[in-house]
Amino acid sequence: MSSSGENTMETTERRTGAEDAPRTVHLAVYDGLADWEAGHAIAELNGRGFRVRAVGAGPGPVTTMGGLRVLPDLTLGELRARDSALLILPGSAGWDGGGLAEFGRAARRFLDAGVPVAAICGAVAGLAREGLLDTRAHTGAAAPVLAATGYAGGAGYREADAVTDGDLITAGPTDQEAFAREILRRLEVFPPEVLEAWFRLYAESDASAYPLVAGA
Repeated sequence: MSSSGENTMETTERRTGAEDAPRTVHLAVYDGLADWEAGHAIAELNGRGFRVRAVGAGPGPVTTMGGLRVLPDLTLGELRARDSALLILPGSAGWDGGGLAEFGRAARRFLDAGVPVAAICGAVAGLAREGLLDTRAHTGAAAPVLAATGYAGGAGYREADAVTDGDLITAGPTDQEAFAREILRRLEVFPPEVLEAWFRLYAESDASAYPLVAGA
């Protein structure tokens, strides 16, 4: 949906500082979306000063893997990187074979404009197909899964729960807490000690971390 002129506009309108950053996070929604993968992240963001808006390929409702119907707030054609603090791309079987490639192209526009993108599970493979992992450190479901996309970034694969390289966050399908941790870190939602406690609470069921998280 984007033209070369639109790409230029996005790139030349990069924000100059945190004070200029929008407080809206965009969540990509499509049929088969894995409900749980962005759950921790969007719940915390929505409760801590950010607005979460759903972005669909079109204006019609989508059905998640859990059977929920979600009505997008806006379409990809209306999405502008300059209006966003971050784009979240959850997994879905729709990413297989490039079925959601238009969302991969949106991620490219965001990264070109200096706006962060967070991808998990199948969305990571989608970004590999788009060439966005070729020169960035990343993780995903497994190295062979990403290699099957034919991408050129195998040397950048890391065995980790989640990886942040500049403006790109990636995570595997079973690491939704680590995915949220990196998003919350990137947007500076919590001080470091609270974020560490948050991860211990939700990923490790460490009840001793609760008072610090509850008081934040």
